[in-house]
Amino acid sequence: MSDNATFINLFKNQLRNTPPKIVVLTGAGISAESGIKTFRDNDGLWENHRVEEVATPEAFVENPALVYRFYNARREQLQSASVKANEAHKALAKLEKAFQDNLLLVTQNVDNLHEQGGSNRVLHMHGELLSARCSRSEKTFVWRDSFDENTPCPCCGGKTLRPDIVWFGEMPLYMDDIYNALSNADIFIAIGTSGNVYPAAGFVQVAQEAGAYTIEVNLAPSSTNALFDESITGLASAEVPALVEIIINRTAGL
Repeated sequence: MSDNATFINLFKNQLRNTPPKIVVLTGAGISAESGIKTFRDNDGLWENHRVEEVATPEAFVENPALVYRFYNARREQLQSASVKANEAHKALAKLEKAFQDNLLLVTQNVDNLHEQGGSNRVLHMHGELLSARCSRSEKTFVWRDSFDENTPCPCCGGKTLRPDIVWFGEMPLYMDDIYNALSNADIFIAIGTSGNVYPAAGFVQVAQEAGAYTIEVNLAPSSTNALFDESITGLASAEVPALVEIIINRTAGL
């Protein structure tokens, strides 16, 4: 990271709002430190399944039993005692508390670790693991247990429940809200993202075109790293709390 003075001088030059408006995007890297396996391991598989087998609408039609089992296993893992919010999640909750409605946290993750860490303003653009959706009405329901094709839907009683997950080929959620926030942001921070999955990979360009100061925090530079004003390499659990302290302390009174 550049020294504090350099960071805040650059930041001040781009301020349009006091307090500043901040958009944070998080990806699998922030949850990996909490024991959540990233969706794609180095071999491109998750629990020995190809993406095409478990994370597309076509896969759900072709083999719904496999898709249900896959997400039931992920839901069970998420609720295990070993999976807990880490210091990066907690730091972002602190940032939200400091900036309140001027901060929007957007996550590509389907876990609830941001909420566990204390964040309230979270948009899950790819859906939520602890949720089920009616394929007929599109209503969603908090769901912590396993379910399958025979589980009756709470709203219609039919066999219409599916995982509340945005699969490849489906439109991510809350896009209007996200783009609106990006177009008004003073700071955009991407944490633990690969830069490979669109539309999220394009958020940095939207934010930059709107005049935001852009920061990437990652274990290794992402595919879009060159587009960021600032690049921080390291574990999110160490780097995010440090960055949050800088933003809170150096913007106090602006």
